Amino acid sequence: MTIRAVVFDFGGVLFDWSPQHLYRKLIADDAERQWFLDNICTQAWNTEQDAGRTLAEATRTLIHQHPDHHTLIQAYYERWHEMLRGELPDGVAILEALHQADVPLFGLTNWSAETFPYALANYPFLQRFRDIVVSGELKLIKPDPAIYHASLDQVRAHLPDIQPGEVVFIDDVAGNIEAAVALGWQGIHHVSAERTAARLRELGVAF
Repeated sequence: MTIRAVVFDFGGVLFDWSPQHLYRKLIADDAERQWFLDNICTQAWNTEQDAGRTLAEATRTLIHQHPDHHTLIQAYYERWHEMLRGELPDGVAILEALHQADVPLFGLTNWSAETFPYALANYPFLQRFRDIVVSGELKLIKPDPAIYHASLDQVRAHLPDIQPGEVVFIDDVAGNIEAAVALGWQGIHHVSAERTAARLRELGVAF
């Protein structure tokens, strides 16, 4: 089956995002910093914001639970842009090459609706996408099948007769790829740009 659209995840594929980038400035000791990110401002806590919880509610709730860490918790979203170190050039190079080859491009990202506008305003390569599904806007999150259905509906708004097997999804989280494949999509677990580019060509995508 011919691939007619490519859907990209963002973090770890196109963006170098990590709380470590900010908290290295705030907690000098490696072990102490890792403990804080594993036990206070955890990835699971951040994921709730990607799923639609407001930043204000998330911050308030966590400070109530851990008042001794008030300042460090407050910094998470006040200085969130410092976690977004920049683009991943190799991943963006694939995106640009696909764009030059007129391959229809779409985004499907777990991202807070409140922080995503910063990325949209500061990273012009996001204009390459015909449409982007942002989890925080839908209050759905990968790997929930519902967000993949929403993404496919979005693709079909541009390519009305496209079938799931004609869509390939690129994500750095294996479980997110497995969820897409279970719905009939093609999937590429992004480990390196070289492997992703090679797999796209194996699927017949010319770029």
